[in-house]
Amino acid sequence: MADQTHEPVRGTARGRAPVPLSVLDLVAVGEGHTAGEALRTSARLARLAEARGFHRYWVAEHHSMPGIASSSPAVILAYLASQTTRIRLGSGGVMLPNHAPLVVAEQFGTLAAMAPGRVDLGLGRATGTDQVTARALRRAGGAATGDSFPADVAELLAFLHDDFPDGHPYRRVHAVPGPVQGPSARRPAVWLLGSSGFSARLAGHLGLPFAFAHHFAAHNTIPALDLYRTTFRPSPLLSEPYAIVGVFAFAAETEERARDQALTGALTTVRFRTGHPGLVPTPEEARSHVFTPREREILAGWLDNAVYGTPDTVRDRLDALRKRTDADELMLASNAHGLRERVTSLSLIADSYGLPYQAPQPA
Repeated sequence: MADQTHEPVRGTARGRAPVPLSVLDLVAVGEGHTAGEALRTSARLARLAEARGFHRYWVAEHHSMPGIASSSPAVILAYLASQTTRIRLGSGGVMLPNHAPLVVAEQFGTLAAMAPGRVDLGLGRATGTDQVTARALRRAGGAATGDSFPADVAELLAFLHDDFPDGHPYRRVHAVPGPVQGPSARRPAVWLLGSSGFSARLAGHLGLPFAFAHHFAAHNTIPALDLYRTTFRPSPLLSEPYAIVGVFAFAAETEERARDQALTGALTTVRFRTGHPGLVPTPEEARSHVFTPREREILAGWLDNAVYGTPDTVRDRLDALRKRTDADELMLASNAHGLRERVTSLSLIADSYGLPYQAPQPA
């Protein structure tokens, strides 16, 4: 096994979870709250996830969206690294078309130096925003597209391994911190993320672990995972396929409370997809919203694929999803309005699986 990566965990998480459970954080900002409050909640959630035995904690990159404060994953992960000691931290993901591969290699090399052995670099093919914002992010060359994604991934891997071939124009360019500093420098574990077959096939060909966004492309989940597994080639980084399935999951003491919070996330998605992004609405606003036929179509699709309810209901539906997809790991996302409610939800899900509490160690 190459020294910079870790074989994704296999077996079971502590307690009764049939596969490891992880968290995807959008750093949602609700009406009446601030980005600072949302980020402090993320730190609290990361500490809680670590204490309850969740395997990893990822943050997602989005831009120009008032209700999501995760435009800078590397900055947030540095903050979370200072608040935790054991849990794996990573991006779910860095949207590679927005960035020069060298910059990403430097940022995550720095994170790996800060938190050795527990940094994941999840890479996405989309921009995580609209095309105008994408152009603003990469002004020198204009907006990048997913067409360059395979080449950008290859370039990024070469920077992370410091192994450009002789004669390559970047042969003498080094990502620092990184392997040029010696074998003690740890590199992040690279993942590919996707919602279609493109990244699934690429992850298989490169022998990388794959994370699928079931929470917004459920119709593609099984085909993409099948494609990933059938095209997988063992690599120095990974000996056999390993797939995470990401899903919206929210638990509350009652079905009504869980649906209220799920509806706030659903309306956020509806507004984004219809060109009206904003803060995550309150449950009262979500309940009173008058949906157009088009909005109702988006709403129904979102709620059908979300997992919400009482803790036992959530556990049973997560277990069913795991069996249906043969996922090696489940990653739970929540962009609900309530900050305290998100903390409570994670605790209830941990309780439903019997995950014990382990006191945090000093960071």
